[in-house]
Amino acid sequence: MSRDGGTTSAGFGQSAWPVRVFMIAVIAVAVIVVWWTNQLLTERFTESTRSRAEVRLALYSGNIQSELRRAQIVPQILARDPSLIGALNSGDFSQSSRRLIEYREEIGAAGLSLLDTDGRVVAASERSTLGAGNRSLPYFVEAIRSNETIFTTSELESGALVFAYSRKIEDSGGVIGVIVVEVDLRKFESSWAGFTDAVMVADSSGRIILTTERSWRGLTEEDALEQRSAPSAIQRAIRATQDWSALPADAYLQGEAVMRQETRVGFQGWRMTSYTTYAGVRERVNAFIALEIMGFAILLALGFYFVSRKARSRLVFFQRESAELRALNAALQREIAEREKAERSLEVAEQTLQQSSKLAILGEMSAAVSHELNQPLAAMKTYLAGAKLLLQRRRPDEALSSFQRIDDLIERMGAITRQLKSYARRGGDAFETLDARAAVSSALAMMEPQLRQRGMAISSSLPREQVMVVADRLRLEQVLINLFRNALDATKSIPEPDVRVTLSVGDDVVITVRDNGVGIEDLENLFEPFYTTKAPGDGVGLGLAISSGIVNDLGGRLKARNGKSGGAAFEIILPLADQAAGQAAE
Repeated sequence: MSRDGGTTSAGFGQSAWPVRVFMIAVIAVAVIVVWWTNQLLTERFTESTRSRAEVRLALYSGNIQSELRRAQIVPQILARDPSLIGALNSGDFSQSSRRLIEYREEIGAAGLSLLDTDGRVVAASERSTLGAGNRSLPYFVEAIRSNETIFTTSELESGALVFAYSRKIEDSGGVIGVIVVEVDLRKFESSWAGFTDAVMVADSSGRIILTTERSWRGLTEEDALEQRSAPSAIQRAIRATQDWSALPADAYLQGEAVMRQETRVGFQGWRMTSYTTYAGVRERVNAFIALEIMGFAILLALGFYFVSRKARSRLVFFQRESAELRALNAALQREIAEREKAERSLEVAEQTLQQSSKLAILGEMSAAVSHELNQPLAAMKTYLAGAKLLLQRRRPDEALSSFQRIDDLIERMGAITRQLKSYARRGGDAFETLDARAAVSSALAMMEPQLRQRGMAISSSLPREQVMVVADRLRLEQVLINLFRNALDATKSIPEPDVRVTLSVGDDVVITVRDNGVGIEDLENLFEPFYTTKAPGDGVGLGLAISSGIVNDLGGRLKARNGKSGGAAFEIILPLADQAAGQAAE
């Protein structure tokens, strides 16, 4: 009996070796796979995070350029305003501030100021600045010296920066004043702060003028990083190696490794820089590694389970011969129970990780939508404040105009949610090769609710093939939306209004917007600044002048005519993409 028992024990010992080899192999493979996965996913997610940071940086830069270009043409137009010229000549500024307030509401500028030749503010959209002396400020000094529109960045005594376009006003060959248009670039700082990136904009001298970190303003990038970095290189190294796989660092903020992205704003040598943390990369990599480890643990548990079943059958067979084997069988039974408990715990952990992943994706989507809606919400807040002030001053008609603009912004926010993916790609250079049909369809979609609300019949005729032009899509859509709004105004008294949009291609690309309204009385002065047929308070006649300037900047021309059967027709004529490229090469 002892001889047989020894043989059985030896056989059982020999059968345990394959299990041990299997476990060692699984553990070795798990270590290799986890190490390789960590390296691969760290590199891939780092590149993905860098790409998203580049896209956001391009979008931020495009927003700044759009804001600056939109305000650039305003001083040139206002410098020719007869009412402002007359006020400067006569010294009667009783109506000038009210006029500037109307301009600011229609143009959307941060502030407008009219200065006399002594630099004194004689009229302003912000009445608290009346009488202030600005003779020494750069936007007055440089505007007096130049014959062009000047952009300056001025620092007030409070430390705040003022971004402004200014231009001198001349009459009979002499300088009689200066018009100043302030551009609100600080509003972008609050929208940038919605992400974990640290963002800054520096001028050509390297001085930081816009930033999400208030203490950086006025410093150079080197001084800003030194101010927020860890005290020593040793501490930076310790913080960077706290994780078991360190990420490549471009710079350090508060001792934390970050990646640095930089792009040109395309305006007076400005440059935009962002710093993005690696926290999101590490979390995503760790989530995948946790899933892999859990998978290998499940594999080991299954191996243990099958081995235990085989061992149990052997123990049942040998329990008649040895109490020791029966005890071992009981121990194996307890081990199986523990393994099953561990397996259930792993299943719960897997479900928890899946839920966390869903919540992370939901958070990214919410942050993207929040970023796109920040600017319309800020504009709505401004219009509400203006409407409240107008109602307090018993000017309900002008307040109603603000409420209408708020309604337009709400519709714009609806369009943003439907076209979020399309808008997220926008950025970079303003001019691009695009399909004119897409710009027409986008502008029509934004205005369709207002057109439908008026009961206006809408028809469009677009070619089936692509119609490629070189243009700034946002500015082209701005012109189309302005023409649609003019059609709404022109058909107020028509019982069955309709508007037709046609896109045709010949030697040039022609976009035609027709309505069946009252037509145009004075075609010669239609595109002149301040020419309008609207009632006072409904507009100051800058819409078509600005639209004509935009189309001219795009290399085309804007024409208007009366239809044979009534109504008006506006034509946007643009060169084809290949023709535009040939003209640029010449």
